[in-house]
Amino acid sequence: MASSRIFPQFSLTGRTAIVSGAGSGLGLAIAEALAEAGANVAILYHKNGAAVDAAKQVAKEYNVKCIAYQVDVTQPDEVESTVNQVVNEFNGRLDCFIANSGIAWNETSVLDSSISHYREVMATNLDSVYYCARAAGMHWRRQAKEQTTIDGKKLEGFQKGSFVATASMSGHIVNYPHIQTAYNASKAGVIHMCRSLAVEWVDFARANTVSPGFIESGLTGAVSED
Repeated sequence: MASSRIFPQFSLTGRTAIVSGAGSGLGLAIAEALAEAGANVAILYHKNGAAVDAAKQVAKEYNVKCIAYQVDVTQPDEVESTVNQVVNEFNGRLDCFIANSGIAWNETSVLDSSISHYREVMATNLDSVYYCARAAGMHWRRQAKEQTTIDGKKLEGFQKGSFVATASMSGHIVNYPHIQTAYNASKAGVIHMCRSLAVEWVDFARANTVSPGFIESGLTGAVSED
Protein backbone atom coordinates (compact mmCIF):
# COMPACT_ATOMS: atom_id res chain seq x y z
CA MET A 1 0.00 0.00 0.00
CA ALA A 2 2.68 2.50 0.98
CA SER A 3 4.68 2.06 -2.20
CA SER A 4 1.77 3.18 -4.38
CA ARG A 5 1.78 6.53 -2.60
CA ILE A 6 5.55 7.00 -2.34
CA PHE A 7 6.94 5.94 -5.72
CA PRO A 8 5.03 8.52 -7.82
CA GLN A 9 6.76 11.27 -5.83
CA PHE A 10 10.06 10.12 -7.33
CA SER A 11 8.79 9.86 -10.90
CA LEU A 12 10.95 11.56 -13.54
CA THR A 13 8.65 10.79 -16.44
CA GLY A 14 9.08 13.34 -19.20
CA ARG A 15 12.20 14.83 -17.65
CA THR A 16 15.61 15.05 -19.33
CA ALA A 17 18.77 14.05 -17.49
CA ILE A 18 22.42 14.15 -18.56
CA VAL A 19 25.07 11.99 -16.90
CA SER A 20 28.75 12.53 -17.67
CA GLY A 21 31.28 9.76 -17.20
CA ALA A 22 28.46 7.29 -17.81
CA GLY A 23 30.02 4.82 -20.21
CA SER A 24 30.36 2.24 -17.44
CA GLY A 25 30.58 1.79 -13.67
CA LEU A 26 28.94 4.26 -11.32
CA GLY A 27 27.90 6.67 -14.06
CA LEU A 28 26.08 4.00 -16.03
CA ALA A 29 24.36 2.78 -12.87
CA ILE A 30 23.17 6.34 -12.21
CA ALA A 31 21.88 6.61 -15.78
CA GLU A 32 19.98 3.34 -15.36
CA ALA A 33 18.42 4.52 -12.09
CA LEU A 34 17.23 7.75 -13.70
CA ALA A 35 15.80 5.79 -16.62
CA GLU A 36 14.05 3.40 -14.25
CA ALA A 37 12.39 6.47 -12.69
CA GLY A 38 11.14 7.46 -16.14
CA ALA A 39 13.68 10.07 -17.25
CA ASN A 40 15.06 10.35 -20.75
CA VAL A 41 18.82 10.12 -20.32
CA ALA A 42 21.83 11.34 -22.28
CA ILE A 43 24.97 9.37 -21.50
CA LEU A 44 28.21 11.32 -21.96
CA TYR A 45 31.38 9.32 -22.51
CA HIS A 46 34.92 10.05 -23.66
CA LYS A 47 36.70 6.91 -24.90
CA ASN A 48 34.54 3.97 -23.85
CA GLY A 49 32.65 3.14 -27.03
CA ALA A 50 30.66 0.48 -25.18
CA ALA A 51 28.52 3.39 -23.97
CA VAL A 52 26.68 3.41 -27.30
CA ASP A 53 25.35 -0.13 -26.85
CA ALA A 54 24.78 0.46 -23.13
CA ALA A 55 22.53 3.42 -23.94
CA LYS A 56 20.53 1.32 -26.40
CA GLN A 57 20.07 -1.36 -23.75
CA VAL A 58 18.88 1.18 -21.17
CA ALA A 59 16.40 2.63 -23.66
CA LYS A 60 15.04 -0.82 -24.46
CA GLU A 61 14.81 -2.02 -20.87
CA TYR A 62 13.10 1.05 -19.43
CA ASN A 63 11.22 2.29 -22.50
CA VAL A 64 12.78 5.75 -22.43
CA LYS A 65 15.00 7.74 -24.74
CA CYS A 66 18.65 7.08 -23.98
CA ILE A 67 21.49 8.13 -26.30
CA ALA A 68 25.26 8.17 -25.82
CA TYR A 69 27.25 11.26 -26.82
CA GLN A 70 31.03 11.33 -27.10
CA VAL A 71 32.55 14.43 -25.53
CA ASP A 72 35.77 15.52 -23.84
CA VAL A 73 34.50 17.19 -20.68
CA THR A 74 37.81 19.01 -20.19
CA GLN A 75 36.95 21.12 -23.24
CA PRO A 76 34.34 23.78 -22.35
CA ASP A 77 33.20 24.38 -25.93
CA GLU A 78 32.56 20.65 -26.44
CA VAL A 79 30.59 20.47 -23.21
CA GLU A 80 28.41 23.45 -24.08
CA SER A 81 27.69 22.28 -27.62
CA THR A 82 26.87 18.75 -26.45
CA VAL A 83 24.49 19.94 -23.73
CA ASN A 84 22.76 22.18 -26.26
CA GLN A 85 22.56 19.27 -28.69
CA VAL A 86 20.97 17.03 -26.07
CA VAL A 87 18.35 19.63 -25.17
CA ASN A 88 17.47 20.14 -28.83
CA GLU A 89 17.38 16.43 -29.69
CA PHE A 90 15.42 15.30 -26.64
CA ASN A 91 12.36 17.33 -25.61
CA GLY A 92 13.64 20.89 -25.48
CA ARG A 93 14.32 20.92 -21.76
CA LEU A 94 16.93 19.98 -19.18
CA ASP A 95 16.01 18.91 -15.66
CA CYS A 96 18.99 17.13 -14.17
CA PHE A 97 22.75 16.96 -14.72
CA ILE A 98 24.97 14.44 -12.94
CA ALA A 99 28.63 15.44 -13.28
CA ASN A 100 30.33 12.10 -12.73
CA SER A 101 33.49 12.24 -14.87
CA GLY A 102 36.69 11.59 -12.98
CA ILE A 103 40.08 9.92 -13.02
CA ALA A 104 42.29 8.51 -10.29
CA TRP A 105 45.70 9.71 -9.18
CA ASN A 106 48.14 7.23 -10.71
CA GLU A 107 51.46 8.64 -9.55
CA THR A 108 53.09 9.12 -6.15
CA SER A 109 53.89 12.04 -3.87
CA VAL A 110 53.86 15.69 -4.87
CA LEU A 111 57.65 15.79 -4.99
CA ASP A 112 57.94 12.68 -7.14
CA SER A 113 55.06 13.19 -9.57
CA SER A 114 54.63 15.09 -12.81
CA ILE A 115 52.96 18.45 -13.30
CA SER A 116 51.27 17.07 -16.41
CA HIS A 117 49.41 14.41 -14.41
CA TYR A 118 48.40 17.00 -11.81
CA ARG A 119 46.90 19.13 -14.57
CA GLU A 120 45.13 16.12 -16.08
CA VAL A 121 43.53 15.21 -12.76
CA MET A 122 42.43 18.78 -12.05
CA ALA A 123 41.08 19.25 -15.56
CA THR A 124 39.01 16.07 -15.42
CA ASN A 125 37.89 16.07 -11.80
CA LEU A 126 37.39 19.77 -11.09
CA ASP A 127 37.43 21.93 -14.21
CA SER A 128 34.97 19.67 -16.02
CA VAL A 129 32.44 20.08 -13.22
CA TYR A 130 32.60 23.85 -13.69
CA TYR A 131 32.10 23.49 -17.45
CA CYS A 132 29.18 21.10 -17.03
CA ALA A 133 27.55 23.30 -14.40
CA ARG A 134 27.89 26.37 -16.57
CA ALA A 135 26.40 24.68 -19.64
CA ALA A 136 23.48 23.24 -17.68
CA GLY A 137 22.89 26.39 -15.65
CA MET A 138 22.35 28.45 -18.78
CA HIS A 139 19.31 26.32 -19.59
CA TRP A 140 17.92 26.30 -16.07
CA ARG A 141 18.13 30.06 -15.73
CA ARG A 142 16.28 30.49 -19.02
CA GLN A 143 13.70 27.82 -18.19
CA ALA A 144 12.94 29.35 -14.79
CA LYS A 145 12.54 32.80 -16.31
CA GLU A 146 10.61 31.94 -19.48
CA GLN A 147 8.85 28.71 -18.41
CA THR A 148 9.16 27.37 -21.94
CA THR A 149 11.10 24.65 -23.69
CA ILE A 150 13.88 25.64 -26.06
CA ASP A 151 11.36 25.65 -28.93
CA GLY A 152 8.85 27.86 -27.13
CA LYS A 153 6.40 25.28 -25.80
CA LYS A 154 4.97 25.57 -22.30
CA LEU A 155 7.31 23.95 -19.77
CA GLU A 156 5.40 21.44 -17.67
CA GLY A 157 6.45 20.56 -14.14
CA PHE A 158 9.69 22.52 -13.99
CA GLN A 159 10.50 24.35 -10.77
CA LYS A 160 14.28 24.16 -10.50
CA GLY A 161 17.09 22.31 -12.18
CA SER A 162 19.14 19.77 -10.25
CA PHE A 163 22.93 19.60 -10.51
CA VAL A 164 24.71 16.78 -8.70
CA ALA A 165 28.46 16.22 -8.83
CA THR A 166 30.28 13.08 -7.78
CA ALA A 167 32.83 14.10 -5.18
CA SER A 168 34.55 11.58 -2.88
CA MET A 169 35.25 10.81 0.73
CA SER A 170 38.74 11.96 -0.24
CA GLY A 171 37.36 15.49 -0.51
CA HIS A 172 36.59 15.39 3.21
CA ILE A 173 39.46 13.37 4.67
CA VAL A 174 43.08 12.49 3.97
CA ASN A 175 42.57 8.78 3.42
CA TYR A 176 46.03 7.61 4.44
CA PRO A 177 47.97 5.56 3.35
CA HIS A 178 46.90 6.56 -0.18
CA ILE A 179 49.21 9.32 -1.41
CA GLN A 180 47.02 11.41 -3.71
CA THR A 181 47.17 15.06 -2.76
CA ALA A 182 45.99 16.29 -6.16
CA TYR A 183 43.02 13.91 -6.25
CA ASN A 184 41.98 14.89 -2.72
CA ALA A 185 42.24 18.57 -3.59
CA SER A 186 40.23 18.13 -6.78
CA LYS A 187 37.36 16.48 -4.92
CA ALA A 188 37.43 19.04 -2.10
CA GLY A 189 37.14 21.67 -4.79
CA VAL A 190 34.08 19.94 -6.24
CA ILE A 191 32.39 19.98 -2.85
CA HIS A 192 32.95 23.67 -2.23
CA MET A 193 32.11 24.56 -5.84
CA CYS A 194 28.68 22.99 -5.47
CA ARG A 195 28.09 24.64 -2.11
CA SER A 196 28.82 27.95 -3.79
CA LEU A 197 26.60 27.14 -6.76
CA ALA A 198 23.73 26.28 -4.42
CA VAL A 199 23.84 29.86 -3.14
CA GLU A 200 24.46 31.46 -6.53
CA TRP A 201 21.68 29.49 -8.24
CA VAL A 202 19.08 29.59 -5.48
CA ASP A 203 16.44 31.06 -7.81
CA PHE A 204 16.59 28.40 -10.51
CA ALA A 205 18.58 25.29 -9.52
CA ARG A 206 19.81 23.10 -6.69
CA ALA A 207 23.44 21.98 -6.50
CA ASN A 208 24.63 19.05 -4.42
CA THR A 209 27.42 16.51 -4.19
CA VAL A 210 27.62 12.83 -3.37
CA SER A 211 30.84 11.56 -1.75
CA PRO A 212 31.22 7.81 -2.26
CA GLY A 213 33.76 5.62 -0.52
CA PHE A 214 35.54 2.90 -2.44
CA ILE A 215 33.44 1.36 -5.20
CA GLU A 216 34.69 -1.55 -7.26
CA SER A 217 35.11 -0.02 -10.71
CA GLY A 218 37.73 0.87 -13.28
CA LEU A 219 38.68 3.94 -11.26
CA THR A 220 39.65 1.89 -8.20
CA GLY A 221 41.15 -1.07 -9.99
CA ALA A 222 44.63 -0.40 -8.63
CA VAL A 223 43.48 -0.09 -5.00
CA SER A 224 44.39 -2.98 -2.70
CA GLU A 225 41.51 -4.87 -1.09
CA ASP A 226 43.33 -4.34 2.22
